[in-house]
Amino acid sequence: MARQIAIIGDHFMLPRMFDEKLREVCGDEIATRLREDDWPDQPMEHGYAVAGMQGLKEYFGGADDVVEFISDAEILVTHLAPMSAAMFKRLPKLKMIAVSRGGPVNIDMQAARERGVLVVNTPGRNSSAVAEFTLGAILAETRRIRVGHEALRKGEWRGDLYRADATGRELNEMTVGVVGYGKIGTKVVKLLRAFGARVLVHDPYIQLSADDVAAGVELVSFERLLGEADVVTMHARVTPETTGMMNAEAFARMKPDALFVNTARGPLCDYDALYAALSQGEIAGAMLETFGVEPVPADWPLLQLPNVTLTPHIAGASVRTVTIAAEQAAEEVRRYLAGEGPLNPC
Repeated sequence: MARQIAIIGDHFMLPRMFDEKLREVCGDEIATRLREDDWPDQPMEHGYAVAGMQGLKEYFGGADDVVEFISDAEILVTHLAPMSAAMFKRLPKLKMIAVSRGGPVNIDMQAARERGVLVVNTPGRNSSAVAEFTLGAILAETRRIRVGHEALRKGEWRGDLYRADATGRELNEMTVGVVGYGKIGTKVVKLLRAFGARVLVHDPYIQLSADDVAAGVELVSFERLLGEADVVTMHARVTPETTGMMNAEAFARMKPDALFVNTARGPLCDYDALYAALSQGEIAGAMLETFGVEPVPADWPLLQLPNVTLTPHIAGASVRTVTIAAEQAAEEVRRYLAGEGPLNPC
């Protein structure tokens, strides 16, 4: 008898792509049913705001609808569907969940462990996409692309941007500080090396690869990185240690002509301190892709500053990201059905 798999995707993580990759590796051993939710056209929910969803950070979908769809399935493959403690109790046949994101923040992991449900994720699914976006963000600021674009949209020809005291700088003459040397940080370093930048890395829990060391990449203290970098780009995980690490003291250590880039996570930064640093000229500019609260409020002060570029948390959004996530999830399901151990257990 075919093993029952429920697939809940959305307009980004397409359920049909998960189905295609599952069938490639599992063949006729599985029977699937697909549901496509309305994210990102509709916003996610947060566990603290909905009764019965404690233990979940962000998710999409109502508890009753999700439980009804999963029904008697043994396996759930999803991107954002919630799984609370109460929902686990209503799904006694559910034995495995594959979450196609870097962390299972839509799953109550304590409840999963208590009920013996295997949860796996897809780490690094968007590492190339975010690394490429980060380089684009840096170039948009350092080469004055955003400034020139905004001027032309207003009908203003900024010929003065050719002045030596106003034009941009090339990466091959700059020092870039990379905070965090995980899957994304390492790829950012590789791209920066190709541009000829001097690269400093801060991450107290890693050693640099031999290739990076040979290329002149340096592993340094946080304080030294802040003081020497022309660009500081964030790629650390959010932990109690890293939350708010970019605070008033950190911005005060940076060069007055330095650029701050955050394509990682909003909680890494104290945004009030960043606003003060930008408005008072402690640093020259910032490019922000992630925020402490999303969507950002329409009256958020940082939206009003002329030396900030902001994008709506889209760095990881690429079709290749979806393909990688679907392939990783499918392999985890194949291994589960074959009685093999998971590659990425949560």
